[in-house]
Amino acid sequence: MPTTPTRPGHKLTRAQSRLRQMARLKGTRRLVQLAFAGWILVAAVRHQLAPIGGETASVDALCPFGGVETLVTWVTTGHFISKTHPSNLILGLAVLAATLLVGNVFCGWICPFGAVQDALSWLKRKAHLPEVTLPAAWDKALRWGRFVVLAIVIYASVSTAKLWFAGYDPYVTLFGLGWLFEFNASTMWVSLTLLAIVLGGSLVIDRFWCRYLCPLGAVFSITSRFSLLRIRRSSQACTSCTVCDRPCPVGIEPSKAMPFVSTDCIGCLDCVAACPVKGALRVEGPVLLGLPVRPEAIRPSGRQRVGSGTKAAS
Repeated sequence: MPTTPTRPGHKLTRAQSRLRQMARLKGTRRLVQLAFAGWILVAAVRHQLAPIGGETASVDALCPFGGVETLVTWVTTGHFISKTHPSNLILGLAVLAATLLVGNVFCGWICPFGAVQDALSWLKRKAHLPEVTLPAAWDKALRWGRFVVLAIVIYASVSTAKLWFAGYDPYVTLFGLGWLFEFNASTMWVSLTLLAIVLGGSLVIDRFWCRYLCPLGAVFSITSRFSLLRIRRSSQACTSCTVCDRPCPVGIEPSKAMPFVSTDCIGCLDCVAACPVKGALRVEGPVLLGLPVRPEAIRPSGRQRVGSGTKAAS
C-alpha cells in the first residue's frame, strides 16, 4: 500500500502514520508467508527428487490437518492412520496449541495456500478484474461448507484409516508438485479440476477456499473461541465508520464485533492497523472461554460521535 512521501523532519499526519503502519504490517506478513511457502516448495522438490524409499517427507506430511485426521481416527477407533508421518501429529498438535494461545495466526501468516490466495487477490486488483460480493445471507450459509467438508473428511478418514483428503486437498495438489514431476491426467484430473475451481474462485472472491471450503479453517473456527488472545472492539471508542471492514481478506466485519471479532478471523491484523480511532480495535488478552476479562475501554472524552464518524471537540 503506497504511503504519502514526506519531507525530512516533517511530522506525519495521523492518516499518513496509519497508512505507513498498514504498509509495514502487510509487508511483514507477506515476507513471513513467502518464507514458509519457499520452505514447503523446497521440501516438495527434495521429496520428488529423492530415491525410492527415501526418508524425505512429502508436503501432506507438513500439513497440520493430517494431524487432525490422525488424532480423530485414533480417538474414535483406537488405531492410527496407516503410514502417517510423525510430523502430521506434531504439527497438528503444535498448531492447535498455538491457536488456543494466540488465535488463528496460522491461516493469516503461515499457510502457503493462504499466501497463494492473497497473491491472486493482489493480481485481481492489479488487473482490475471484477469482484463478486455475495449477499450476507448467502455468505453466512456458504461458510458452513467448511464444516460439511470437515465432516466428510473425518468420516472417510476414520472409515479407511488413511489420509483420505490428501488425494483431493488443493494445497497438496499444488505444492506437492506432482503435476510437474509426475503428471498423469488419468489419475490427477479430479484433484486438478478441484484446484482449478478453487483458484478460479479466489480470483473473484478473496480467500474463497478459506471462507467456504477449508476443513482446517472449520477446526480453527471452533478452537479460536477458546483462544487467550482475541481482537476486541470497544463500543465506547468505535465510531462505526467500517474502515476496519474493508481490508479483511475473509470478509468478516470487525466493526460489528460484540465485543470480539468472529472466530473466522485469520489473525492478519489488517483491521487493527486500518482502524483510525485509537483503542477502538485492539488485541486483548487474556480472554477466558470467549468471555472478556477486562472492562471495556472508555472512549476518549475529547471525541464525539457524529453519525458514522467523529469530530474533535473544539
